[in-house]
Amino acid sequence: MFKNLQLYRLPAPWAMTADTLATALLPQMFAPASRSELLRQGWDRPRGSDGALVHSVAGQYLLRLVTEKKVLPAKVVNQVAKERAAELEEEQGFAPGKKAMKELKERVADELLPRAFPIRSHVDVWIDPQHGWLAVDTPSPARADDVVKLLLKAVDKMPLESLRVQHSPTTMMTEWVHSGDDPYNFTVDQDATLRASGESKAQIGYKRHTLGGEDIRQHIAAGKQCTRLAMTWDSKISFVLTEQLAIKSIKQLDVMKEGMSTAIGSDERFDNDFALMTGELAKMLADLVEALGGEAKA
Repeated sequence: MFKNLQLYRLPAPWAMTADTLATALLPQMFAPASRSELLRQGWDRPRGSDGALVHSVAGQYLLRLVTEKKVLPAKVVNQVAKERAAELEEEQGFAPGKKAMKELKERVADELLPRAFPIRSHVDVWIDPQHGWLAVDTPSPARADDVVKLLLKAVDKMPLESLRVQHSPTTMMTEWVHSGDDPYNFTVDQDATLRASGESKAQIGYKRHTLGGEDIRQHIAAGKQCTRLAMTWDSKISFVLTEQLAIKSIKQLDVMKEGMSTAIGSDERFDNDFALMTGELAKMLADLVEALGGEAKA
């Protein structure tokens, strides 16, 4: 359902309906790139051509931003440009200069663009209007910011902010690892990254390793801090928390999978699973914010 979440905040509750939001997104609806375009982005229907632009289930919204990018390998452009340059040299008696060669490569790229292979990718956006969450399903903060910028262009005066908490995730993760005390409703798992705060930025990673050992305490005593930590919430969802407050490597555990729908129809099954997953994620995020001291006030 979701693999990674970059988190943002909306007022809770957020009053915009799914229909109103879909109307706002309509001018930015996705269409394939033209022959002369290298890149095209737009909002698409998350559940296919028969669905709505904003898929709404039990008050939870799902959006999808589609990107189509044409692949034009630099090696191909350089090879064709080199052949053209050789022809020009033979015609005019001297090789093209640096500026002429640059212009030649640009012309070759324009000529080859209509034959470039288009590749599509998508990023899903989950909005929980009741609890004021907006999350972008990508491991990249930069990619999430790009998605949010397009959303802000579509929705006039959208009251969206980054999530801010009272205590630094790095400070709290380091404390949890060092003390061995798990925050309420969470357990600390066996993956972590510790990084020095000095100029060297030296770091050490632990994978499937007990984090209560003396060696880890020594690293922390020497000034290293925890920047990534694997955790489990309520025996239902495992994930990795990062220093930027991103949620990565999300996995549904067996206890939660038992509650997933067994409906035969794919649409009904998706909606039931989406409602269950987003409902549990909202609870998990509330507990996580509480574990980090609550939200920071402006």
